[in-house]
Amino acid sequence: MANVTKIVFIGAGSAAFGLSLFQDLFSSTDLAGSTLTLVDTDPDALARMTALAGVLNRRGGAGLILESTTDRKAALVGAGFVLCAVAIDRNRLWKLDFSVPKKHGIRHTLGENGGPGGLFFTLRTLPLIVDIARDVEALCPDALFLNLSNPESRIVLGLSRCTSVRALGLCHGIFLARWFVCQILGMPEKEVDVWGAGLNHFQWLTAIRERATGRDLYPLLRAREATHDPAFTPLTRRMFRAFGLWPTCSDDHMGEYLPYGWEGGEHGFDFDNDERGRVILRDLMDGVIDGTKPIPEDWTKPSWGERAVAVIEGVLHNRKRFIESGIVVNRGVLPGLPDELAVEVPLIADAAGVHPVSLGRLPDPIVKLLSIQAAVQQVAVEAALHGSKELALQALLIDPVITSTDAAVAILDELWEANRPYIRPCL
Repeated sequence: MANVTKIVFIGAGSAAFGLSLFQDLFSSTDLAGSTLTLVDTDPDALARMTALAGVLNRRGGAGLILESTTDRKAALVGAGFVLCAVAIDRNRLWKLDFSVPKKHGIRHTLGENGGPGGLFFTLRTLPLIVDIARDVEALCPDALFLNLSNPESRIVLGLSRCTSVRALGLCHGIFLARWFVCQILGMPEKEVDVWGAGLNHFQWLTAIRERATGRDLYPLLRAREATHDPAFTPLTRRMFRAFGLWPTCSDDHMGEYLPYGWEGGEHGFDFDNDERGRVILRDLMDGVIDGTKPIPEDWTKPSWGERAVAVIEGVLHNRKRFIESGIVVNRGVLPGLPDELAVEVPLIADAAGVHPVSLGRLPDPIVKLLSIQAAVQQVAVEAALHGSKELALQALLIDPVITSTDAAVAILDELWEANRPYIRPCL
């Protein structure tokens, strides 16, 4: 029998990410005979996703053995791979992360991975994920831990500081950057390869090439960008013109790290549309489960941009799978940035593990720009690991998005109280 494993998915009640994972798992037979254990603290969401997994597993003939439980520790025993996609009271607290800084005069974009919102995402999320990782250490210490939770760079950095788990962060941001580039090039995404290195949501494309021929597409991009609709992703294009490489992954995500990021849009995340979409998706899932609605065709095909299953298949079957982008501890892979920082670079996954691919040193001005955010992330992670309000204030005051000491103190006081139930030392 081919190699089999146990895959534990923590946060399986997440309909959006869960569906993407299911698309990849159940559109292939490469993991047949392996066990997929779904875990969530919400029994209703878990039951829905477990039932949907059963339908898609049968439809695709994937041959996985399905389990589900609300008992995380019981699930982890014997796991070879652990996927983590968790968030605490996601939309309610994220809305505060966005609205409170705005109220105090701070101009920012999404309030998720950078700026004051990124700090509080870290303060409340890292302790939970450290708890999960310590269960992994105790119950399945050889498992590969695949983190899918934001803020990715800070979570991976935090895990490296206080656990021994083999952690890899995964994000589809590089594919979003490719989409933007292809709109300007006028080429289908499947015909374009991109290579990037940097921080999560702040990579820089070191190469853009035609897949079939290897032709360098940067000259064509520069020529076509000059006359493209000026309203299309304007901040990213200003950075492209200034620094010479295309940054990932979009104006609002990249803008979280920059004092002028708001120039790419101050609208924030569309919570109302997100919540409407979740209701529609749940209704569709329920119809598929009870047989009153057909399975959408795209649910039976691989997802767009998610690479967790490719990593698992590469490691399990020793296939040396190329993974376009993953978040790992630097250790010299990206010269000029701290060795202990979490960076996002290409990878090779095989039976020996996950191997970061160095694309060499980025241009010095880009390294300097990334170094500012590197310092912010390091202090924010220390604040979260120590549960320290003093360090949290320091993290705010070195963040370029913060433009007022009074605002920093007011934001800290208000958001600390909102997040107090989840902030605690991890060291």
